[in-house]
Amino acid sequence: MSAAELPALPVTFRPTRTRVVLLSVGAVMFAVITVISLMLESLTPGSKVSFIFTALVFFGVLALLSRPKVVADESGVTVVNLTSRRQLAWAQILRVNLRPGDAWVFLDLSDGTSLPALGIQPGIGKAQAIRDARTLRALAESHGTHTENA
Repeated sequence: MSAAELPALPVTFRPTRTRVVLLSVGAVMFAVITVISLMLESLTPGSKVSFIFTALVFFGVLALLSRPKVVADESGVTVVNLTSRRQLAWAQILRVNLRPGDAWVFLDLSDGTSLPALGIQPGIGKAQAIRDARTLRALAESHGTHTENA
């Protein structure tokens, strides 16, 4: 990918289809459980509240699963995974990997570690994930100090 083809920064990568499915299922599930709990006359008010609270917890878990993203800007890359957020300078990223069978992109870092970037995952959007991984790789190569092809 040439420098002219690189997207303007900042750019955000996230598994859009997965996010839509998770949040839609969560919202529908919350609504159905809430309506059912309110319609059941045999439930006590406390039981109704516990049903609604449980539905809210389920929705919260699905919202948490839809959180991952990768944001690239002039200063580097921010990787937001389920419960963590890590800011990386471009020079810290040596390689962007998405091998066949990988559940998400892995970033090989200058400290010798590898960081999973759940914001680019081929689950139900494989073609988009491959494009996003290539774009992030090209951005890392053009902004970082590492120029070897990954």
